[in-house]
Amino acid sequence: MYIHLSGVQVVFMLLERFIQYIQYEKRYSPHTVSAYQSDLDQFYKFLNYPEQTITHPSEITYQHIRNWMVHLMSDKTARSVNRKIATLRKYFKFLLREGLITNNPASKIQSPKSLKHLPVVVEDTKLNALLNDNSVFGDDFEGLRDKLVLETLFGTGIRLAELVTLKEKDIDIYEGTIKVLGKRNKERIIPINYELKKLLGEYLDLKKSENFSNNSLTLIVTNKGAEAYPKFIYLIVKKYLSYISTQNKKSPHVLRHTFATSLLNSGADLNAIKELLGHANLSATQVYTHSSVERLKSIYKQAHPKA
Repeated sequence: MYIHLSGVQVVFMLLERFIQYIQYEKRYSPHTVSAYQSDLDQFYKFLNYPEQTITHPSEITYQHIRNWMVHLMSDKTARSVNRKIATLRKYFKFLLREGLITNNPASKIQSPKSLKHLPVVVEDTKLNALLNDNSVFGDDFEGLRDKLVLETLFGTGIRLAELVTLKEKDIDIYEGTIKVLGKRNKERIIPINYELKKLLGEYLDLKKSENFSNNSLTLIVTNKGAEAYPKFIYLIVKKYLSYISTQNKKSPHVLRHTFATSLLNSGADLNAIKELLGHANLSATQVYTHSSVERLKSIYKQAHPKA
């Protein structure tokens, strides 16, 4: 039986096919899938407001995308616009591969230039002093848990999303490693230092003794034993970094940047840092070399008599 689909239904159906493709075939993280979905929803809403009516992706032109870029640039940063354009490139490339369109309207789009920002870090000496200060963290479950959050992020360089999903079974205290599920469901093993290994042991024992009713197997939990969530971790990090830093950015990613920068400054191989961070390619890791160079320049200016 022939079923006639409206233009809106066709667009929605093809969007669903693309989302399923990146979710199940490409195995993108839930966060990335959600971002792609949001970008495409925004794009189609723009196309159909106020008078344009797009009934099939094949009707979308280069000019449609250019108009959306101009619209976005009025209140978005170049970096944010570039991310949305990258979504369109991936979407149209998929449609072209599937034979649903005959040309890619995003292929000739030039991304706006964005300013290169160096990673924001905190001084590792100040961070170490904070973590070694027994008066900062309480000796109850909350205090131990908060310290573990900072120690884990700084000691392993894992992402916020990776920490939230880290399970107790992923911890091997005997071997001194943790198993992390990163982007695109790629697993990696990260060594942990003695202090973190000791803290993990204490925390797991205390967590078990709390006898939480839901008995979550996720490593980091709330004061009531529920699974931690990104905002919860963010607020913990922001609270304690406020003690040692006046910079505006006080996020878990700052600790990831600090981890990588500290390793590089201590002579670690860039490829090794890449593997520890779970980067897909070396270019993402090379940003830390610029950070290191800027630090050397700063030291030079302060110390050299002719600087």
